[in-house]
Amino acid sequence: MATVPQRFELLLVAGFTEEHEGPPWAENALRSAVVEATGDTGASGYPRYAGNGMEADIDPETRTVEALLIDGEELDYGMTVRVVAVPQGQTPA
Repeated sequence: MATVPQRFELLLVAGFTEEHEGPPWAENALRSAVVEATGDTGASGYPRYAGNGMEADIDPETRTVEALLIDGEELDYGMTVRVVAVPQGQTPA
């Protein structure tokens, strides 16, 4: 069984285009947050991550956000979140 990542960086961006190649950059995000595993499972059945005003249920295998709250509110239409792995022992740039 694969190890569940303990932290991710979430990048809130306006929309998403398929033409965007490569990983998203924090500089292009409207907001970013490093979230850490809480040890809980969310209503979606996936691990819960929280930090810096963001709380998300994330499928660690696909990096799909199954549920997301930002400052306790749901995500507005037209906004999307990208997930970037943060290797153990590193902090994002």
